[in-house]
Amino acid sequence: MTDLQQLHDASQTLVMGVLNITEDSFSDGGLWLDPDKAAQHGRDMMAAGADIIDIGAESTRPGAKRVSEEDELKRITGAVHALVPAGAVLSIDTTRASVAAAALEGGAQIINDVSGGTLDRELPHVVADHDCLYIVQHWRGWLAGSKGANPDQDTSVYEHGVLTDVHDELMRQVDDVLAAGIKPERIIIDPGLGFSKPGIEHNLPLLAGLETFRATGYPVLIGQSRKRFISAMLADNGITEPTMAQRDDVTAALSALSAEHGAWAVRVHDVAKSRAAVIAGNAWRQYSAQSAQ
Repeated sequence: MTDLQQLHDASQTLVMGVLNITEDSFSDGGLWLDPDKAAQHGRDMMAAGADIIDIGAESTRPGAKRVSEEDELKRITGAVHALVPAGAVLSIDTTRASVAAAALEGGAQIINDVSGGTLDRELPHVVADHDCLYIVQHWRGWLAGSKGANPDQDTSVYEHGVLTDVHDELMRQVDDVLAAGIKPERIIIDPGLGFSKPGIEHNLPLLAGLETFRATGYPVLIGQSRKRFISAMLADNGITEPTMAQRDDVTAALSALSAEHGAWAVRVHDVAKSRAAVIAGNAWRQYSAQSAQ
């Protein structure tokens, strides 16, 4: 049985491995649709050092079509039932209350809601009725009131600066989920890198301003893995067609920096690279703290 408070209050940065059971995720869509392959990939990430496996069955890339509730339930519950016996700590990347409820009843410990409680207003109530952690992420795509199957796209104008606006909007989302009955000691926040934030100028200020989010008192998840702004950074410095390995190298570098600056966890596709990077970042933070005493 996972000690949820110990997990929430982790003193060193954790590694969350991404398990996308989707057709069209931007970097690994279609690779893990087969249930046996999905389960094996989860076990492989655990062996590589993942502290948490984050299972998602619906792509959130720009322009992605929503999957049916039935398909999402089938994919998620199948992976949960396969990985719980392996001892995995499971996070469920969903915006549907029904999926969250089924996964929690199957043994998952975390709900990772990229809409931050705004797409399905019942989801925070489901979380409140279960003893689990809840990741509240910032994303304006659904906040803007999409009428169709796709989230709205023109949501990247930050009137007061991206750091200020994301912080303030995210804290309003937290207030809403607290009002739904979720305990503050179960909440983790995520500034939502890449969500309504397409460019370098939207994402690096959030990374550089990590302490602003940590100052809220909530643990902070950083999900930088393979995001478009990483490719843009490489392109601006002469690597015009970066390979996946190069994107994972930058992801790992940002994992080390996030750990050094006190992130609760980093959400990554290449667990082995970021596991090593997080070890270095955690050690840096530890020795910096000792030298400051």
